[in-house]
Amino acid sequence: MSSKLHVKRDDVVVVITGKDKGKRGKIISVVTKKETLYVEGVNIQKKHVKKNQQHPNGAILEREGPIHVSNVMLAAKFDARAAKRGTAVEPAKA
Repeated sequence: MSSKLHVKRDDVVVVITGKDKGKRGKIISVVTKKETLYVEGVNIQKKHVKKNQQHPNGAILEREGPIHVSNVMLAAKFDARAAKRGTAVEPAKA
């Protein structure tokens, strides 16, 4: 495994495969050892939490799950490729 990835934190990426294909978001964090990353609003998972001071009755929180780095592409590169092919996509309103 190489520790050099094609993306870094705060980059805007597009998911190119999987259930969230086509979604864009900013990278929240990168785990280089597992070659995964967390993207805002992508791969949302539900987490059940027990009672605590922040949630006196317990709660179901929604948070981002990890995505493998091979399933994302830099948004600038994606847009350039789409323009070159003539299939320009209108920017999604987030």
